[in-house]
Amino acid sequence: MATNELETELFGRSARFNYSATWVGYALLGLRLIMGWTFFYAGITKVLDPGWSASGFLLNAIPEGNPFGGMWATMANEYLWLIDPLNAWGLTLVGLALLLGAFVRFSAFWGAIMMLFYWAASLPLANGIVIDSHIVYALLLFGLGAFGAGRILGVDAYLEERDVVRENRPIQYLLG
Repeated sequence: MATNELETELFGRSARFNYSATWVGYALLGLRLIMGWTFFYAGITKVLDPGWSASGFLLNAIPEGNPFGGMWATMANEYLWLIDPLNAWGLTLVGLALLLGAFVRFSAFWGAIMMLFYWAASLPLANGIVIDSHIVYALLLFGLGAFGAGRILGVDAYLEERDVVRENRPIQYLLG
């Protein structure tokens, strides 16, 4: 097994440690697939259910005292035509991208944005002060994107070897 050393500076402090590249690879692949399935399943069940809508949640499930309460009601009453497909298809496509390892940085970014919206809709939190599962998912997605987890048995590894990607730096930022 390959062992590497990571040396970095975070918040003005030096950090240095050894890690197994093999086990990090397995961990990243597993996390990417689990997050991919979580998003894909949540989305595809909404896409395939003709009666599904976010309006019930937006109008009835926002906790009392939510600092954005008016915004959720406005979304439900005036923008549902946009919110429903963005939610259902967003979850589905982010999940599919993670499962395939395709455009992982791009999809992880948008998945994290979705999780931050879900977190904001959950305020004030019933089981925590600031952190709940949505924040955990958002940070996990950040990590998958930062590591370029799509390169591990994913389509991104194939795409990054194409000339069009090598010659266009902005495209490289979407992959990984």
